[in-house]
Amino acid sequence: MSEYEQQPPSPRRLYRDKERGVFCGVCAGLADYFGIDLAVVRVLTVIGFLFFFPATFLTYVALCFILPVKPTRLYRDERDERFWRGVRVSPQNMFSGLRHRFRELDARMQRMERYVTSSRYNLDREFENLKD
Repeated sequence: MSEYEQQPPSPRRLYRDKERGVFCGVCAGLADYFGIDLAVVRVLTVIGFLFFFPATFLTYVALCFILPVKPTRLYRDERDERFWRGVRVSPQNMFSGLRHRFRELDARMQRMERYVTSSRYNLDREFENLKD
């Protein structure tokens, strides 16, 4: 395989989750991707099978063959998993939150720069040197 074909798994992609799945893991993968409770997706699938059998069956079987199996190490840690779930469910809210955090960091950096460049910092440093 070439280097291009061996790309790391993408947390933004839809996968089949065979660990939590019953048949192929399609319902578990859809629940994980959209951030919905697995039981809700299964109930909706059963309703689909009852009322729209041919379409639901063909879609389910197609997804069994089309969707790749979810890799075991898709996320680095729990925090990374929470972030990507938030991006999939509500990207605008997630990026709004990131924008807010960066503004807070910027304000904090400005306060630190203001302190370090002030005469108060030099005075505090001189007092610390006298203690030693």
